[in-house]
Amino acid sequence: MTAATTPVVLLPYPAESIPGLPAELEVHLFDNASCDGVPGPPPAGLLARTDVLVVPYSYLHPGSVLPLLPAMPRLRVVQTQTAGVDDILPHIPAGVTLCNARGVHDASTAELALTLTLAALRDVPGFVRGQDAEQWRAGFYPALADRTVLIVGYGAVGEAIEERLRPFECEVLRVARSARSAAHGPVRALSELPELLPRADVVILAVPLSDSTRGLVDAGFLAALPDGALLVNVARGPVVDTAALLAELTAGRLRAALDVTDPEPLPAGHPLWHAPGLLISPHVGGSSSAFLPRAKRLIGAQLTRFAKGEPLENVITPR
Repeated sequence: MTAATTPVVLLPYPAESIPGLPAELEVHLFDNASCDGVPGPPPAGLLARTDVLVVPYSYLHPGSVLPLLPAMPRLRVVQTQTAGVDDILPHIPAGVTLCNARGVHDASTAELALTLTLAALRDVPGFVRGQDAEQWRAGFYPALADRTVLIVGYGAVGEAIEERLRPFECEVLRVARSARSAAHGPVRALSELPELLPRADVVILAVPLSDSTRGLVDAGFLAALPDGALLVNVARGPVVDTAALLAELTAGRLRAALDVTDPEPLPAGHPLWHAPGLLISPHVGGSSSAFLPRAKRLIGAQLTRFAKGEPLENVITPR
């Protein structure tokens, strides 16, 4: 390749840290805060030559790269490091391929889903408060064993959640956008939720945010759950109607464990902070030690495919 035709990549990590990175790429380090060590965005001349953008990973500033996209006329591929792409998908220019990080966050998010479920059922937050207050809070607490768990969103993360649930002697129901068969049993369609919700002791949300899932968990969805049911959200905050959930929590009929909220980050003074029966974690489903090595392996593999002209994986098709 000549200098004029060498593909240009904006990468959020040093090139030497990416396993298998093809040598036939011109790579520049852009991590939101600086480009090639210079504070600020990439210079206009570099943006004009960029073919591939690997989006820096940040939950606090998910839109930081969005203003740069129109300045990249040569852009062909955008690779995110998140499984969800709802924040960036509407801004992808026509003709540009968007790829997500399917597979990178499955294990970590599934771990947190199980952690939140067990912690909420066994009232681990209450034990921590008891320890702080030097109180011995003995008693009987709900177990996961013999419960029915409904996974809403049976993609890669949903499958990983079930794998971690299997040793806990609970029944698992699976729901996805459309019905299909899976290794451990049938996957039901979203349209069948009214039949399944009354059977669920625990509902774990793992759906992507889209027009069809925004507000999916509304007052009617929650009312269909049995008394004492637990809602666990490791998907996106707007999948749940916050006001409807607050009403159920305040009434003491349902419990919840949320890794994501609407709004997010949850501002000081918001009633969710002190809602009864609620455990909150700060959107850390994918933020674990498992993330970085898996993300770098994915980036290296994707850039190798790009350099060889091979089909990319995890391509997002707008719905």
